[in-house]
Amino acid sequence: MSEAFCTAMFLSVSGGLQDVYTYLYRGKVFANAQTGNIVLCSVKLVEGDWSAVLHYLVPLCFFALGVFTAELLRQKFQQMQRLHWRQLVVLCEIVMLFVVGFFPQEWNLVANALVSFACAMQVQAFRKVNGYAFASTMCIGNLRSGMDSLCSWLVAGNRAARSKAFHYFAIILLFALGAGLGSVALGFCGAKAIWFSCLLLAVSFCLMFLKEDIEELEEDIEKLETKH
Repeated sequence: MSEAFCTAMFLSVSGGLQDVYTYLYRGKVFANAQTGNIVLCSVKLVEGDWSAVLHYLVPLCFFALGVFTAELLRQKFQQMQRLHWRQLVVLCEIVMLFVVGFFPQEWNLVANALVSFACAMQVQAFRKVNGYAFASTMCIGNLRSGMDSLCSWLVAGNRAARSKAFHYFAIILLFALGAGLGSVALGFCGAKAIWFSCLLLAVSFCLMFLKEDIEELEEDIEKLETKH
């Protein structure tokens, strides 16, 4: 279920919300699109605005650290039985983003660092949907893959590519939906708008139990049939 489309739906909406949250409310820093942070950091470096350099450099470094942490969790807890290691990643995200909701804007540097860390864990842990490589926190790769699949369907007549293109464009639209919802939530929730992302992640966390429950039910049915 960690690679199912229904799980990716909620992750993508959450990813869009996180990005708009840090950009509109936390000082125009990207939580996910680190290319933008690198560009802005370089501009401020050339201008000699050292405080602004730090403003973009810290989230960038925490994003890198988040990728490292997610991979560490995978290696340490991949064989865990009760929870999938990706569920641990989502739990960590929920806790960090919930805490960020209490931070005043004077703490934007710390808030952006934590949100970027959480985004990085998500993009590292969830890299496939229905077997296709994708990203739930950024769109550039999804757009490229979607157009590639669309071309394969329309030009080469590959019918399997039609479904693949649909998945990619749906993920992009869901990301955009999350950004739009985030901008609305900021209007009446302020700092606590990030809690909507926590709610979406909680749904993804619960969905990842679904396959295990179905498998257990099938095993129980097989046992009953064997007895009778």
